[in-house]
Amino acid sequence: MATTLLEARLPGLNLLHRGKVRDVYELPPGSGPEAFGPLLLIVASDRLSAFDVVLPDPIPGKGEMLCQVSNFWFDKTEHLMPNHLTGIDVASVLPAGVDPAPYLQRSVVTRRLKPVPVEAIARGYLIGSGWNDYRRTGRISGIALPDGLRQAERLPQPIFTPSTKAAAGDHDENIDFDTMVHKVGAELAEQVRDATLRLYAFAAEHAAGRGIILADTKFEFGTDADGRLYVMDEMLTPDSSRYWPADAYEVGTSPPSYDKQFVRDWLEAQGWDKTAPGPSLPADVIARTRDKYAEALQRLAGISIDAAA
Repeated sequence: MATTLLEARLPGLNLLHRGKVRDVYELPPGSGPEAFGPLLLIVASDRLSAFDVVLPDPIPGKGEMLCQVSNFWFDKTEHLMPNHLTGIDVASVLPAGVDPAPYLQRSVVTRRLKPVPVEAIARGYLIGSGWNDYRRTGRISGIALPDGLRQAERLPQPIFTPSTKAAAGDHDENIDFDTMVHKVGAELAEQVRDATLRLYAFAAEHAAGRGIILADTKFEFGTDADGRLYVMDEMLTPDSSRYWPADAYEVGTSPPSYDKQFVRDWLEAQGWDKTAPGPSLPADVIARTRDKYAEALQRLAGISIDAAA
């Protein structure tokens, strides 16, 4: 059965970062082969954030589902782009006395890379902040688009639209490619753009064969000590991507998605001011949200969360 974990507790390991969903630990030297260099243990919790606030109730098994779908995509795209996974057994790096069961399906041992300080976003459809920018300027991230496009319309071709990585509590901001070049250099910017569009095209084709539209997605990249580029963090999950069931897709509307939309809709109806602490979620909202994540994992990767645990 799937496990529930609100917060990782791993005494003896140095906690580097507790994010909205992931807890990142530094592993001591000798935890794996020297060739990998410094290592991290990344644990995907069952925390859920909405409107940049972490809510008090976990979504049981969500972290396992996010980790499993990421691992599926990392494996599926390894021929296109190296990734941060090492394949080191999670149980082998847990502190003595820690029950491994809650961690095995939601954790990975990874290379410790230098993050590229830009969100790498591929868009194949006109939705979200891209739709807002287009209505205002006719462009997204400086890219001019044809007139008359409608909400959720498929773009003539996928586009790369980088954004800033905002500090906690702030919102990311779309930037143009020239701004990215100024931030990271032309060679790295071009590498990231090419990898992003290549990965998106591959994933969109795979999803389409399973009745799912990949409208857009966000990648994180990092470099090792030799400057080699890797895709890292999470990959093509319902948290970092906009997946639509193809049979519910309609141009001119905002299609339903495989993510936490049930939660957002419920919160909007409560009159909450979107500041912490967030309200507790009713059981049916938690269950329906979990079901959406589980359906995405099953349809994309053929993995049942309860069978995978």
